[in-house]
Amino acid sequence: MGGASGLRAIAEPFVVPGPSGVAVRTRLRVDAAEAAVLWEVGRYLGSLASRDLAARCRDGLGHGKDTWAARKRALTSVSSSRWAGSITKASHDQWALARRGLAAHIHKLRAGVATVRCRLSLPIGARGSRRAPGGYRSQQEWHAKSRRLRVLEDRLARAVADWEAGRVRVVRGGKRLANSRHHLEPARLTEGQWRQRWDAARMFLHADGESGKRYGNETIRVTGDGQVSIKLPAPLAHLANGPQGRYVLGRTVAFAHRGREWADRIAADRAVAYTISYDTARDRWYLTASWRYQPAPIIPLHTALAHGCIGVDANNDHLAAWHLDTHGNPIGHPRRFPYDLTGTAQHRDAQIRHALTGLLRWARGVGVKAIAVEDLDFTAETTREKHGRRKQFRRLISRFPTAKLRARLTSMADATSIAIIAVDPAYTSRWGAQHWQKPLTSNNRKTTGHDAASIAIGRRALGHPIRRRTTPPPAHRSDEQGHRTVQARPGTLGREGTRPRIPGPRTRSVGAGCGANAGDQCAQHRSGHAAEHVQLMLSL
Repeated sequence: MGGASGLRAIAEPFVVPGPSGVAVRTRLRVDAAEAAVLWEVGRYLGSLASRDLAARCRDGLGHGKDTWAARKRALTSVSSSRWAGSITKASHDQWALARRGLAAHIHKLRAGVATVRCRLSLPIGARGSRRAPGGYRSQQEWHAKSRRLRVLEDRLARAVADWEAGRVRVVRGGKRLANSRHHLEPARLTEGQWRQRWDAARMFLHADGESGKRYGNETIRVTGDGQVSIKLPAPLAHLANGPQGRYVLGRTVAFAHRGREWADRIAADRAVAYTISYDTARDRWYLTASWRYQPAPIIPLHTALAHGCIGVDANNDHLAAWHLDTHGNPIGHPRRFPYDLTGTAQHRDAQIRHALTGLLRWARGVGVKAIAVEDLDFTAETTREKHGRRKQFRRLISRFPTAKLRARLTSMADATSIAIIAVDPAYTSRWGAQHWQKPLTSNNRKTTGHDAASIAIGRRALGHPIRRRTTPPPAHRSDEQGHRTVQARPGTLGREGTRPRIPGPRTRSVGAGCGANAGDQCAQHRSGHAAEHVQLMLSL
């Protein structure tokens, strides 16, 4: 619950759990004959996967062990038991993913309906606040939004009915690619190019790993020297060029990233899953190896912060970071790691990885073992009902890679033994700019609001308040008064001003309010005063 000031309660920081699996990819070089075999096997297994997914969707909430076993038996007769296991598991995971997507869609629709209803109930032109939107600007906009409310309510009713009935809507290959078939010219595709992408997206060449089996996988096998072989389905056994109905590729493969870890797993016959995919844009085949492992135990928060931390403020085009010691004091200068979120998904992902690589390299250089980031989640914040005409802001938060950034950072930091600490994002930008931006700005350094926010994030992770607490000016050179620990309430008038001049022993012979600049400490002639100036709070 919030405090007396009306601010919401701040959640405690926590150490983000490390990843529980890994996936590495390498180039699979094949000739024309081998590519033709991979296409034929992938299309055949893809047709089986499409039929099985349709059967799983028909089962809905009535799915159980018996129906799963019946589907697997039907697939085993036309492929193999291992291919059948991979296909049924993939269908079950796809249904579960669609189910989670439907739940998120319902949550988003309910938020939109509630927002539109609230704004329609307000007078036209009513001003809003930071926490609640105001009324619509005109009668025309009010009428348009009242019609949109009916549309959202109809969509919500259909989504809730699908949820209660256990229906999901899934397209193997992707809904966007399926819709582009009817809009080839805007998509800049020919019918042949679209067909190639559609077949590549719908083919199935994925085999789950099996512990205790040779090289960790009997279906798609990769030996220690990199030789790749595939167990062909029974109807395609005539394509085999190796023993026991296997097709062996001519060229070997090697994993440049985590290759030693992969080699140790297959040498011990531990489970490794493989996926063969085709990139139509590059005209290349790829082999992806993935495996699970026991995540490392989460270290205590105080242990991770024993050497200070780095506070990171994620923005649209860069990461603002500052190194803080264990007492919450900023050390050195702020750092900025830029990235570009325009372009393709591969380009954005590469930009994020490049920025995070620089951040982790700097963290290792300064000797910290923890990086503090905001626990951001814009899942329900991208609706146009919430932000109205702010289209640029909606685009910003829609493309902001919060989940990908945190997942990438957690995975990359786990390899360097650096803990990721998530903190509550409430008021970090506002309070950081209020208490840290001006004191840390000098003639040689311009501190931005993002830099100040990174300090606020780091101090919150360290357990220190964001507000700077300072001692009052001494009456004389002896330590007569102690450190001040109480401060004025947020509503106290003049709490951000300078301390008044009180006649007597405190100011000796100077009267109250004397001098033209009595209330302006910035007017005092002190060297480097712009960097040293601190606004003092009134005591209770």
